[in-house]
Amino acid sequence: MASGELSREKALECVGCRHACHIMLYADTKDKLFKKIPIRHVVLMQMRFDGLLGFPGGLVDPSVETLEEGLSRELWEELGFSLSVSLEDHVTSCHTPSSLPQLVTHFYARKMEEREIREVERAAATTATDHGHEVMGMVRVPLYTLKGGGGLSYFLSHSFIGNSRGQLEDALVRFGLVTPEELRAALTHAGQKRRQP
Repeated sequence: MASGELSREKALECVGCRHACHIMLYADTKDKLFKKIPIRHVVLMQMRFDGLLGFPGGLVDPSVETLEEGLSRELWEELGFSLSVSLEDHVTSCHTPSSLPQLVTHFYARKMEEREIREVERAAATTATDHGHEVMGMVRVPLYTLKGGGGLSYFLSHSFIGNSRGQLEDALVRFGLVTPEELRAALTHAGQKRRQP
């Protein structure tokens, strides 16, 4: 396990901890950007009310509902889309030591069909109760690289909430959406972009 990572069971034993659940929704696609650059996969994130990028989800109280029930509820509020999250969708749980009181984040991922992803995007902008309040809108993670470094590297140079950038990086490689080499190159270029005035 990575530093700070713990099993879901151990995470739920944490006394006095708050719990937050988030999910990465993704799909394969044959679409091409400008009819020539393969997009390969659609990965959804959201622009939050504070201007930071993150995954859909939020705080869950395990004494009232299961983590998966709470995440499903949050998805309805933020996406306006009913999605039943299951234990099989769980990827990692970890402490976020910088937060007080102690926060444990639970990360989930779900592969969907591209038409379902489009339905999520449509619902998030039209029927979600939190749209325009907690959530400013859904964004797709560009998994390609353009001349001059645009695409994934520029996306990674933005600001993310909590550990969502690390969750994204891990999930992209874990689920084979980018190769470790592609991610390393994007991170290197993103680091150079951040240092520019």
